[in-house]
Amino acid sequence: MKINGILALSLLLAGCSQLESFTQVGTNASTEEKFRACAISEASSKLQNGTLFNQTFTATKDEIVQTCLKKLAYDAIGFDSEASQIADSVLSQFRK
Repeated sequence: MKINGILALSLLLAGCSQLESFTQVGTNASTEEKFRACAISEASSKLQNGTLFNQTFTATKDEIVQTCLKKLAYDAIGFDSEASQIADSVLSQFRK
């Protein structure tokens, strides 16, 4: 089990330079392609933050799935950019 984790981490680190190309999708990309790009991005972020292996495989997978489903849903209804603008406005009020 430990060897599999080390091997997976080594392969992932070796491919980090190529990961960015997998996280960029066009506007015409299929839902599956967008989800895959999101999942790769989330896993990569967790790896960089040192939290990828903090939970069980299933718990990590479920967290990534839920995060990406939410992101895709918000993106589909056009709320992602609006949410960002709202958050900017709220935070700006606290800065004053």
